Amino acid sequence: MRHSGGMRKWRSAVVTAAWVAVGTAAGALGAWQLAGSDSGGGAAHSRPLDEAAVREALARASEGRQASRTPAREPAPSPSSSSSPSPSPERSTVRFTGGAATVECRPDGTVRLVSWSPADGFHIDDDVERGPAAVARLEAEPGDDDEREDLAYDIRCTAQGPRARVTPDRDED
Repeated sequence: MRHSGGMRKWRSAVVTAAWVAVGTAAGALGAWQLAGSDSGGGAAHSRPLDEAAVREALARASEGRQASRTPAREPAPSPSSSSSPSPSPERSTVRFTGGAATVECRPDGTVRLVSWSPADGFHIDDDVERGPAAVARLEAEPGDDDEREDLAYDIRCTAQGPRARVTPDRDED
C-alpha cells in the first residue's frame, strides 16, 4: 500500500507543476499582450484573454518560432530588375470594448481585417466588412443582455496605426 500512496503524491506533484507552468505561461502571455497593446486614445480597452484566446496565441507564437527556425530562401534579384520590392503590409492588433481585431495597414492606406475575436460577453456579427478598403467594419453584439446596445466599429489605418471608432449602428430598424 505504501507504493500506492507514493504514486499519488508523485502524480499530485506532476499535476501541480503542470498547473503552475500553464499559469506562468498565461501570465507571461498576458503581460506581453499588455506591453504590446496600444495605449493611445481611441476606443481601445485591454481585456483579459479567455482560455481559447490563450491557446490560439500560444499556437501562433509556436508557429512563428517554427517559421523563424527554417529560413526561407529568397530568389536572388535579377540584374535586370530595377524596381524595388513593394513594402509589405504591417499587421497589428486593435482592441475595442467588444473585442479585438488583427489588421493589416497596407502601403496604399487601406485596411484589411485578418482576424477578430469578441470580448467576454460579446460576439461579432457575421456581417463583417474585411476590406481591403479605406474603412473596415464589424459589429460587437452583447451576449444575452438586451440592456446593452450593439457596438458598430469603423476601423481605419492612421499614421499612428489602426484605430477603431464606435459608429452609429447602420442595421437599426
